[in-house]
Amino acid sequence: MSDAQPASPSPTAPAEAARLTHGATSLSVAVAVVLIGLKVFAWAASGSVALLASLVDSSLDLVASLATFYAVRWAAAPPDEGHRYGRGKAVAFAGLLQAGLVFASSLFVGWEAVDRIVEPREVANGGWAVAVMIVSILLTLVLVAVQTRAIRKTGSIAVKGDRAHYAADLGSNVVALVGVGSAALLGAAPLDAAAGLIVAVWLFWGATSVLKEAALHLLDRALPAADQARILELVLEDPRIHGAHQLRTRASGTVWLIQMHVDLDPYLTLEAAHEIVVGAERRILAAHPLADIIIHPDPKGRAEPHGGAFGEGTADETEAPPRT
Repeated sequence: MSDAQPASPSPTAPAEAARLTHGATSLSVAVAVVLIGLKVFAWAASGSVALLASLVDSSLDLVASLATFYAVRWAAAPPDEGHRYGRGKAVAFAGLLQAGLVFASSLFVGWEAVDRIVEPREVANGGWAVAVMIVSILLTLVLVAVQTRAIRKTGSIAVKGDRAHYAADLGSNVVALVGVGSAALLGAAPLDAAAGLIVAVWLFWGATSVLKEAALHLLDRALPAADQARILELVLEDPRIHGAHQLRTRASGTVWLIQMHVDLDPYLTLEAAHEIVVGAERRILAAHPLADIIIHPDPKGRAEPHGGAFGEGTADETEAPPRT
């Protein structure tokens, strides 16, 4: 899989971001509960393995959606003495849980599908099963649309992981619909089992992408190169800033954590240097309100190497060359 990173979300005020993520996660839980109820009824009536696959997927979706629901709310709590950087990493842990549950469901569904291929069983009451799958597809489409809007505004990795589940569900529900319909209308029971096997593979593949993104988030992967370049561009809009270096970026939930050093005239007063640095911070915040920024001023041409374990001397391809 590619290491390419997705585009950054559009600027959103913290209160609006919280409202969007809370709404998306609440709807996710509600949809999962409705789908489980419908699929339990339809599976009990039909015995379809494709429908069982979809039911298991929806059941694990509910667990994952509940984890996301609480993780998003916990991560939104303000920093305190014990969590000075906030709790944004909670959403990545929710993503890991989601991936693990989907892996488990893919193995269970795959096993059941292979068993039905070896020993085919007829699908009963196929009409009910087909109707339930159609309703499932429509509800999932609405949910994915809401989640997509929230992601565009907030970039929430938890909502992104949840959407990955339900986007995969759209495909798996279509496959299950084809399998159930074929078995019910054509009497081709092996097609139902084959559809369940396709769903299992689909789920496994979707879980790998969620796992990768959550892991990179927990490992403090830097922001995309385009975002780093934009940060430097905003900082250097002030001609009194002669250069920037030691740019470090990472994300904690939807919050960007940004650190850098800037080169200033060594004869500036402390008050003047402070005013320049605060101006740079405000330009970044105007473009990305959910950011925590630390900018360290260095006297141009006079700063000795410093910064600790990851300080001066570590190459950074996003560093801005000093102004001449």
